[in-house]
Parts: sequence; structure tokens; C-alpha cells
Amino acid sequence: MIEPLLNAATIFADWHNILAMVSGLAFGILFGALPGLTASMAMALLIPFAFILPPLVSLSVLAGIHNGATYGGAIPAVLLRIPGTPGAICTTFDGYPLAQQGRAGEALRLAAMSSAFGAFISAIALMTLAPPLARVALAFGPSEIFWVNVFGLASISVLLGADPIKGLFAACFGLFVGFVGLDPVTGFERMMFGFVELSEGIPFLTVLVGMYALPPAWQMAERALQEGVSKDDLEFKSDSGLRLWPWRQIIPAWIRSSVIGVIIGILPGVGGVAASVIAYNEVKRVAKDPSSFGKGNPVGVAAAECSNSADNAASMIPALTLGVPGSGPAALMLGALLVIGVQPGPDLFKESPNIVYGYMWAMFATSILLIPIGGLIATKLFANVLRVPPVLLAPVIMSLTALGIYAFAGQMFFVWIMFSFGFVGYVFEKMSIPPAPVILGLLLGPKAEASLRIALNISLGDWSVLWTRPISQILIILVALVIAYPMVRAYRNKIVVSSTN
Repeated sequence: MIEPLLNAATIFADWHNILAMVSGLAFGILFGALPGLTASMAMALLIPFAFILPPLVSLSVLAGIHNGATYGGAIPAVLLRIPGTPGAICTTFDGYPLAQQGRAGEALRLAAMSSAFGAFISAIALMTLAPPLARVALAFGPSEIFWVNVFGLASISVLLGADPIKGLFAACFGLFVGFVGLDPVTGFERMMFGFVELSEGIPFLTVLVGMYALPPAWQMAERALQEGVSKDDLEFKSDSGLRLWPWRQIIPAWIRSSVIGVIIGILPGVGGVAASVIAYNEVKRVAKDPSSFGKGNPVGVAAAECSNSADNAASMIPALTLGVPGSGPAALMLGALLVIGVQPGPDLFKESPNIVYGYMWAMFATSILLIPIGGLIATKLFANVLRVPPVLLAPVIMSLTALGIYAFAGQMFFVWIMFSFGFVGYVFEKMSIPPAPVILGLLLGPKAEASLRIALNISLGDWSVLWTRPISQILIILVALVIAYPMVRAYRNKIVVSSTN
């Protein structure tokens, strides 16, 4: 394996490939920074160019887009609490509070470094561990994928906020929203209430933007009405100077999150959202001060972004070796390989070593280039968003969200749906109900439902298929531990209080 990897490196070290990587990385960061424009959309736009470009050049562009868009999603997540990509949801938990403290530039630089570290480890895993890790993916059937999604949903619902009951309520509300539309198996209507527009369900983007973007904007306007507008409110704010991060906590968080991201990445259908959720909660669980998370803890930003990017190259492991993509971008990369005449599968490494190993080098190189391009150039450009006074930023956010959803859906109906969920998010903010479980319930709920129904169809309706296999049993235990953790913590706190008295 070492010899073909080195041979591909000599072929890959060409200025055309380097220019393609830089261009793809910049394009990906821009796409990721615009809410609603994901890595999959950016890659889909450029796949037709694979017909006319040399194979390694086209794959280098797509590799840059993949890694760049993953980091780009952190930019609006930090600046405006709007996840640019679904995987950046956890980045908002601590990134946005840091921005409110005048540390947006620092948070974006840390996000870039964390994304680069996760993508770097993921590329190393793709280079060295593809065949054995692909065998692990084969052990996960529909029942195991179901429990992985349940574990991710339970983790964020129970461990995110101070009140687990509110978190579970939010998750159930998200599951309810995810069931709207035509049943994917039978075609029957579910909670459409006569609206044909809802036949394909409530678009994820309308809920995401409504619950995350609009409440902060309305709160800005509310404060302006209550307190009035002073001269200070119209002055531009600058980012604070660079501070020293707690590297003793960040580096272990990077390592732990990278491992989680790689493992989740090779599981088809799970994706970076589950990786970031599980990694964030794991880092929070082992922290000395878990209460600091959600209030601007840089370790939370590091864990979320590192695990999110560690999913990138790892999701290509089953795609390259088995022909089974582990994520949406991996599926598009699979299509790009087919376009250039490369057939993924066990014989790929023998039949097209220069192309497949060249692509691995592209994922490796773009992870390193992410530090100067994303951490330095993009950060300086985008951090200036916070120089706009909040009293002026609020109407801009509301206008852009309305325009964005209308451009996305092409109907005013979904703009009103977005504003409706904005009102729900505003009420949730007032009641201290976290919005993240709603988003993850909407995102992971349909995946869990599809896996559950596939498992039951395969077993001819035998529900025991969900708990008879060893991996499922381990995941069930983990779900039970996550749900029981708040009760154990409350009991321990009660004992401590009683002993001090």
C-alpha cells in the first residue's frame, strides 16, 4: 500500500491540482457560509465539469469543496447562530455566545483549526484503514442504524439543557414535525391538514432557519424597543484580541472527537450531525465544569467542528471499498468517480491506484490548506459581520432569511412556515427550551423511522430484531445510560447538599 500511495503523491504534486484544491476550498467555504447551501449542493453543481477536466483535477476540486463547506457552516453558526450546514448545529451552542462576548474572530479561527484537525485525522484514516474499517460498517444493519440515531437524539435531548424534561419535549416536537407529509412506504397522508405543499414534508431548512435565525433577530429588535437606541448602539464593534485557549482541554477534545467522527463516518446514513452531537456530549460529560458548555466554552466549539470534519473522508471509506456511500457528499463523490470511468469496489485500489490514492492526497492536503485559507483569510472577511450594529443587523437577518427561503422553495407558503417556526423558537427561548433537539428530531427522526421499518420488513414484523444482535444491545445500554444520567446526577447533587447541611 505504501508504494502506490507514494507514486500517487508524485503524480498529485502538480500545480493544476493545487490550484483546483485552493479554488474548491474557497468555493466550499463560501457555500457553507450561506445558510441552505450545503456541500452536497456545491458538489452537485461542479460534477458536470468532471466530464471535461482531468480526473485528479476534478476530484481535487470536489475534495476542497467537501472540507471547505464543512468549515464554512461554522461561520454563520458563530456570527448569527444560524447553522450554515446541518452539522454546524452544535457549533452554535458555544460559538455564538463567544461572538456575543466580542470573540467571534477567535471562535472562527478555533473552528478552522478544529475542522482542519478533524479532516486531517479523517484523511489519515482513509489512507491507512479503509479496508478494515469498511468491514466494521458491514456489521451495522438497519436495527443498529436505528439505535445510533436514537442514541444521538437522546444524547442531545437529555444532556444539552439544564432540564432533561424540556429537552425530551423539544425532541418529541421535532419528531412530530418530521412525520408531516406522505408516508414514505404506504403513501398515506400524515398530518398534512389539506395542504398539498406539505406532501414532501416540512423542509428542514425552513425549520432550521426559523428556529435559529429569527428569535435572536426579534430579541435584538425587542431590546431596541425597550431600551431605545443610543449612540453606542450605532457604533461598530470590533473583535477582541487573540487570547490563549485552554489547549490542555482542547487537544484531548480533538482526539476524542476525531475518533468519534471517523467511526460515525463509516456508518452509512448516519452522517456528521450525529458525529458532532455525540462528540459534543462526550466532551461535555468528561469536562470538569459541564455547566460552562453552552455559555461560550471554546472546547465545545473545538469538539463540534472537529467531529463534524472527521466525518468527511471517513464517509468515503465504505464508498470506495464497498460502493456504499456514508453520507450525501460521499454519494456525490461516488457519482463523480463513475463519471470519470472509475468503478468503486474491492478492486478499485488495484485497477485505479493513482486516482484513488490521488483523491486521498487531495483530502489530506485540503485539510492542511484549511488553516491559512479558512482560519486566516475567511475569518478576517466574515468576522466583520459583527461590526454591523445589532439594531441594524436585526432587519437585515429577517430580510435575508425570507429571501433565502423563497429562493429555496419558490413559494411564499414556506416563508410563512419559516416565520411560524420562528415564533415557536421565540417562545422556546422564553421558556428556556433548547431548540437543538427539535432540529435533530426532524433530521434524525425520519432516518430512525426508515431504519426501523426496513428492519421490521426484513424480519417479517419480528420486533426482537431490534435487541438480539450484540451491537444493538450495546447501543441500547448506552441510550439507557444517557437517559438515566440526569437522574443519577440529581441524586448525587442531593446527597452532596444533604451532607453539607
